[in-house]
Amino acid sequence: MYTQCPECLSVFSLGAQALVQAHGYVMCGHCGAGFDSLATLSEQLPPEPFQELPVNDQALVPPRIELVVYRPQPPAPEPAVVVAETATPAAEDFSQLVFTPRFAKNARQRKPVRADRKRRPRRDAATPRRWPWVLVCGTLAVALGLQLAWIGRDGLIRDPLVGGWLRGACNAFDCHLPLVAEPQQLRLLASNVESHPNAAHALMISLSLRNEAAFAQPWPVVVVTLEDAQGHRLTMRRLLPTDYLDDPAVLDRGLAPGATTALLLEVQDPGDQAVAYEFGFE
Repeated sequence: MYTQCPECLSVFSLGAQALVQAHGYVMCGHCGAGFDSLATLSEQLPPEPFQELPVNDQALVPPRIELVVYRPQPPAPEPAVVVAETATPAAEDFSQLVFTPRFAKNARQRKPVRADRKRRPRRDAATPRRWPWVLVCGTLAVALGLQLAWIGRDGLIRDPLVGGWLRGACNAFDCHLPLVAEPQQLRLLASNVESHPNAAHALMISLSLRNEAAFAQPWPVVVVTLEDAQGHRLTMRRLLPTDYLDDPAVLDRGLAPGATTALLLEVQDPGDQAVAYEFGFE
């Protein structure tokens, strides 16, 4: 995402973390002015050269969002406690009780029980029926865990411990982790700016950089800023990886961890006023 300072017209690249810290209010790193970054927030920059980014119109009705990715489940209600009333025992009535003489009890014959007949244990029919539900719940839990891991895959790959496990597992199973951008771990080793040998009014810039991350990164977007002797910016150019690389296989592999590479960039010559050069990576 990009926004522009209304005072010095500097265009900055910022992410979601910078937007939520002060509800879109930021400080310009060039002139120190504070401004609302949401006013000119844009996903793409217009073709260069340009003067000002368009101002976003304030909507009277907030936009309605429909794509739900997660919703917490409400807590289960506590079971109601039912207090059973204790009935008062009625008075016992022995008027209809019949007594049997002891000799009559002894004269009764009981049916013999076969000794070889054993009592069969009762099988619990509910136990086998639980296994399909347990299997379904376990499968859904694993699927949910994999989906959450895929959503947060960039953070897992950046993590030193988890990322090391993932890279070791991929090396064992011959798979490839997705490329994760970490421009802060790209170190500029050397740079050189000279007139283009084959084109008029053009400059050739050579950069040497190293990927100091422990994982492979995609080729960065190179931001070239040219300034005059007073520190005023004359022009800024953002060069995509396809602007300085034409091999699809190299683009897909990205920049390997610890690898050092050289980039050759071609930009328009702003004239003799450009005396200072600044390079950044996105």
